Amino acid sequence: MTDPFFQPVSGFDLPRFAGVPTFMRLPLVENDHPRRKAVDIGLVGAPWDGGTTNRPGPRHGPRQLRDLSTMIRAQNGATGVRPFERANCADLGDVGPNPVDLQDSLKRMTAFYAGLKQERIRPLTAGGDHLCSLPILRALAVDGPLGLIHFDSHTDLYHSYFDGCLYTHGTPFRRAMEEGLLDPHRCVQIGIRGTAYDNEDRAFAQSAGIRVIAIEEFFARGVEDVMAEAREIAGEAPTYVSYDIDFVDPAYAPGTGTPEVGGPNSFQALQVARLLSGVNIVGADLVEVSPPFDASGGTAWLGVSILFEMLCAMVERPA
Repeated sequence: MTDPFFQPVSGFDLPRFAGVPTFMRLPLVENDHPRRKAVDIGLVGAPWDGGTTNRPGPRHGPRQLRDLSTMIRAQNGATGVRPFERANCADLGDVGPNPVDLQDSLKRMTAFYAGLKQERIRPLTAGGDHLCSLPILRALAVDGPLGLIHFDSHTDLYHSYFDGCLYTHGTPFRRAMEEGLLDPHRCVQIGIRGTAYDNEDRAFAQSAGIRVIAIEEFFARGVEDVMAEAREIAGEAPTYVSYDIDFVDPAYAPGTGTPEVGGPNSFQALQVARLLSGVNIVGADLVEVSPPFDASGGTAWLGVSILFEMLCAMVERPA
């Protein structure tokens, strides 16, 4: 049984529309908090979208995700997992970015997550655009390259944008490969689809040994078969999970900057996260929720539901 301090506020005790919203109604435990050393899994906001190349807005994602996450309850309705009884979970607040300096923001994020690594706290991050994954990987992969299970409609493996700009939300995993943060033979990308600039990203994936499962194969084989392969690719070694909300069809998740039609529905979006059970997850993120394009809040509600499924997978295999 976990420390009672880390139990979320119940809707039986305080209405979900009342109180100051934190991730999943967990206690806010920032740097100087006396219970900081007891945290096992920390939920973190990364309110930054300096790598966005088209429709902006993910910098506002963590705040909306926190608000919608007050609807999360204590037990997984499908699996029966009660994550807050298996690990001490807390809202660790936000990484403080520099909205006018991309490189400084990357350094700030790396330093923040390096601190969590040192404290042995596994991060579960709400972004932010997908470039946020790069500084997290820089902090977590200090002991050696990680595996990657990546849900997305884009590979994010392009070399550069705009005549040599190396750091955008379309390049984080190319940089991570170049920096030795990921083991390409333990990386799988699921759901890739849509029109393309060219074949450069796919060619890089093939040459590096990264497994790319396009949406056509995903639907032909089914969720369970694809996720069985993903777990096999990740193996037993430490693995990072990155989930771009545009993996989901925009009919179910319109609030994102680069939507692609023809994707999974909301049930399948939850199912792939649920089937991460057994993976040695050292950290995970949910990125690219953009509140300006999410008038009803439905995208954020799906996003926090996915975060909860990933949390359940994380607690099933303690660090």
